[in-house]
Amino acid sequence: MDDVALIALQTHSDARGDLTELFRDEWLADRPVQWNLVQSRPNTLRGVHVHLRHFDYLVPIAGTMIVGLCDLRAQSRGFRTTHMIELAGTRRALLKIPPGIAHGFCFAQEMTFCYGVTSYWNPQDDELGCRWDDPDLGLRWPLTAPLLSERDASAQPLAELLDQLRVRTTRC
Repeated sequence: MDDVALIALQTHSDARGDLTELFRDEWLADRPVQWNLVQSRPNTLRGVHVHLRHFDYLVPIAGTMIVGLCDLRAQSRGFRTTHMIELAGTRRALLKIPPGIAHGFCFAQEMTFCYGVTSYWNPQDDELGCRWDDPDLGLRWPLTAPLLSERDASAQPLAELLDQLRVRTTRC
């Protein structure tokens, strides 16, 4: 999937423990302006969301998560392709998700991760979403009845999201 990147992070260990660099300016052209720490309970799903303007940078801390990705960039050669990526706190990595890539996070177990964003959270301007279980999305989640936010539980179908993206991207 173009512009999505999984960057292995270097961990330095000695008798005291470990040190892992989570971020270096040279790794990313677009710098995060906000970092968030998230803890999720088992059987939780967050998303599916897509942003028009900002990048997300995810770093797993403890536990395991499945990240579902679907390319919704109409001009992309990978339009509508999907990927499922497992991230674990035991395998230090940074996942870069660019604008236009729909994404959701699935947690079968308790999970802690941090993520940075390249613009401040603005749900009215840069936060769209669709149903996590829409069959047209093509994401095969390992959970059948996850805990969802009210917003995610009442999200629109993918077809409506694609209509919104067409309208908004022609205005940008």
